[in-house]
Amino acid sequence: MTVPVGSVGAERGRVRVLRGSSRGSPPRWAGSGTPWLYLAPALVVLAGLLAYPVYQLGLISLFHYTQAQVSGGEPTAFVGFGNYAELFGDEQFWQVLLATVVFAAACVAGTLAVGCALAVLLTRVRAVPRTALMLAALGAWATPAVTGSTVWLLLFDADFGPVNRMLGLGDHAWTYGRFSAFFLVLLEVVWCSFPFVMVTVYAGIRAVPTEVLEAASLDGASQWRIWRSVLAPMLRPILVVVTIQSVIWDFKVFTQIYVMTNGGGIAGQNLVLNVYAYQRAFASSQYSLGAAIGVVMLLILLAVTLVYLRLLRRQGEEL
Repeated sequence: MTVPVGSVGAERGRVRVLRGSSRGSPPRWAGSGTPWLYLAPALVVLAGLLAYPVYQLGLISLFHYTQAQVSGGEPTAFVGFGNYAELFGDEQFWQVLLATVVFAAACVAGTLAVGCALAVLLTRVRAVPRTALMLAALGAWATPAVTGSTVWLLLFDADFGPVNRMLGLGDHAWTYGRFSAFFLVLLEVVWCSFPFVMVTVYAGIRAVPTEVLEAASLDGASQWRIWRSVLAPMLRPILVVVTIQSVIWDFKVFTQIYVMTNGGGIAGQNLVLNVYAYQRAFASSQYSLGAAIGVVMLLILLAVTLVYLRLLRRQGEEL
């Protein structure tokens, strides 16, 4: 069997080209450090703004550090995990922790429900009402927490609030009861948090091909079925981001609780961990105990985030 000379020459030339390219190309490990060079400035800033304060927080939690140590009247004493032992032995801490978890879960559920529902609504209305809704939502999002909390207190005021008049509740005081006060704060937290979810999910919906949604509509799927079976699976990475952000924000709510319940409610019935830490650290001058509460909050948020991401990876989701 004879082989054409031209084909042999072509093969030899191709081999030379491949060898030359392999010789001239840099090794695979050569470019592995390039991403870290780009991330270095941001990592330096994060180390200064995040890592060092967290280190100081953990360090203070290991000492007996009160106003006497701050003023120099007494020396600082190393107590190890003594502050944590005192904290975990306090019955009020566990009550506040339970209230914080339940309250944060309700806020996250309400924020996601309102934000996702309005995001779908934005895709169904015309340009003018869509623009008006976006501007109103962004106005709520941009409102400072103190201002928003004060406005909600005026709306639900027992004497002059329009809500009691519209509902016929007379002089009902929303902030006196534990559950009614938590409910009032929940409404304010959802009001100032849902715009982030709405805008983010709306951007994700706009990126979904219209052919997919039209095909689902032609098959007779309802809007709820389209969201549950089509949009939600395609938007899962976005929903993961907004869920984690909402958990972090709502778990460490401080301003709304402090302003609307006057520092935690009557006899501390509306305390959450952030307000509880503030009272321990500054109202009682037990700075080390307040730092220990802060470390516990940090560990809880890290654990929730890592467990959530691990569950998603087990399901084969790419983030």
